[in-house]
Amino acid sequence: MAKQKLEYIWLDGTEPTQSLRSKTKIVDSFSGEVSDLDNWSFDGSSTNQAEGGSSDCILKPVFVIPDPQRNNAWLVMCEVLTADGTPHPTNGRATIEDDDNDFWFGFEQEYFLWDPETNKPLGFPANGYPAPQGPYYCSVGASNAFGREIVEEHLDVCLEAGLNVEGINAEVAAGQWEFQIFAKGAKEAGDQIWVARYLLERIGESHGVAINWHCKPLGQLDWNGSGMHANFSNSLLRTANSKETFHRVCEAFRPVVAEHIAVYGADNDQRLTGKHETASIHDFSYGVSDRGASIRIPLYAVQKGWSGYLEDRRPNSAADPYKVAARIIKTVKPVK
Repeated sequence: MAKQKLEYIWLDGTEPTQSLRSKTKIVDSFSGEVSDLDNWSFDGSSTNQAEGGSSDCILKPVFVIPDPQRNNAWLVMCEVLTADGTPHPTNGRATIEDDDNDFWFGFEQEYFLWDPETNKPLGFPANGYPAPQGPYYCSVGASNAFGREIVEEHLDVCLEAGLNVEGINAEVAAGQWEFQIFAKGAKEAGDQIWVARYLLERIGESHGVAINWHCKPLGQLDWNGSGMHANFSNSLLRTANSKETFHRVCEAFRPVVAEHIAVYGADNDQRLTGKHETASIHDFSYGVSDRGASIRIPLYAVQKGWSGYLEDRRPNSAADPYKVAARIIKTVKPVK
């Protein structure tokens, strides 16, 4: 049997936004079960996660899927532990309190395909700007859709790997795209988003295109920023049959706005301006089918007799889905 490649993937200690790191381990054989994977170590002094005099950090495998782009290979998402086996301070996954997988999450991951030579999104001329927003959202045709070959390749490899991608679309700005991933369980939702991000970065390498995760890479020009809207539910919401219950859950967010914003991605003040389909970072609001609110109550939930899910529209494109999910669970779980 051919030797197997295990690509151990983790989040580093870069601030204010963590980056992906990975390295390859070769083994004689592998069953495909995460429980059969060994912990591994890395030099934390090179990833802003340890001092040089005591630099070993531990990689604990938590999620594994086939690598669709390499022969005899697997993608292994890992948590980072300190040398004594406790969760590293950068380990957002370990803070999620959802051991029974009662919370379901669907993340809408937006991003820009970025031309390193022009330092602008695909579709932007080297000098100046393309036509204003309007024709790019869910667009078709070479005049409005830029980089589709990359997006389609990413969709194919995600599906081949077994990630639960629910859709893709061109977004409001030129060169801006989105994919959506859903999972029953907060930890797995985060695992899948991070592995999908990893695959997109690697595909971008092969095309000479960077992936820009920043929430407002075009500054305060009249172009939409990028979000990672968090659709979430638990048993209470899925079976509520009650407008009052939905409002009670939404109101639970009001006193902890600062705590949520703190983990919803760096520079979110640049995106949450009250314009471009966002609520102001200084406000908190919710409403049915309101994309300008902090939390949108989907029309679907109303039509299902006030049962279903909610959408927190504040997390930005570079936010850590683990930390977003952990904070949402902490707010919603006590509500009865």
